[in-house]
Amino acid sequence: MFVIIGYVVVLACVFGGYALAGGSFMILAKAAPLELFIIGGAAAGAFFVGNSNKAVSATFKSLPKLLSSSKYTKARYMALMALLYDILSKIRKEGMMAIESDVDDPAKSALFQKHPLVGGDHHLVEFICDYLRMMVSGNMNPLEIENLLDQEIDTHHHEAMVPSHAIQKVGDGLPAFGIVAAVLGVVKTMASVGKPPAVLGEMIAAALVGTFLGILLAYGFVSPLAALLEQKADEGTKELQCVKATLLASLQGYAPAVAVEFGRKVLYSTERPSFSELEKHVKQKR
Repeated sequence: MFVIIGYVVVLACVFGGYALAGGSFMILAKAAPLELFIIGGAAAGAFFVGNSNKAVSATFKSLPKLLSSSKYTKARYMALMALLYDILSKIRKEGMMAIESDVDDPAKSALFQKHPLVGGDHHLVEFICDYLRMMVSGNMNPLEIENLLDQEIDTHHHEAMVPSHAIQKVGDGLPAFGIVAAVLGVVKTMASVGKPPAVLGEMIAAALVGTFLGILLAYGFVSPLAALLEQKADEGTKELQCVKATLLASLQGYAPAVAVEFGRKVLYSTERPSFSELEKHVKQKR
């Protein structure tokens, strides 16, 4: 929703200011379609040339997410930490082997079904279960687990950033493609130097529309999308860091309530629940 609102504000301010300054929309209407064809076509071609099949596919799959609000809310994080608390409490009471069936088939696990807000996220559940399975399989060294967690989280973040980087490169190139379109317009104008000044002036104005559109598309439309995708990738990484901090604290021997507190402190302040909020939520779920 905010993406659409932002675009409307950009267009209203840019073209509204142009109209208030007495600008003629006739030139824009005549020149814009061809200029957009040149700029958009060149940018699309460069996008496909500069990215692998996986990057192109990931970019197109990420675009619908831009129109939806973030799923990483305080409620989601409280559900995540309540799930981790329940798992760690079961381990502490019944032993590590007690969760073997839960991590082997989380879809049928009562622990995961109890927290559907996060239990239905396949990637997150897989991440949690993989490391719980390692903990079940033997006496794991916390330092080795931490190193592996860091590497997987880094890999996840790198993959999540691919669409953002791909779109940002397109945004960086749009002003240059706008200049290309403008230069072609100038070439056309220079080939018509025998025409009246009024006609030449209109042709030069039409050529400059290319520069205008390239800059507007880059900084008003494309680059903001790349920034938004980067923020969403950071939020996804932060959730995994919360899981990491909680599991490592448990491996170090801390009680479930303390281990969950480690995870809570990792979260961004805008979504981080207070200690009392989390404690109340966990007790209600129990």
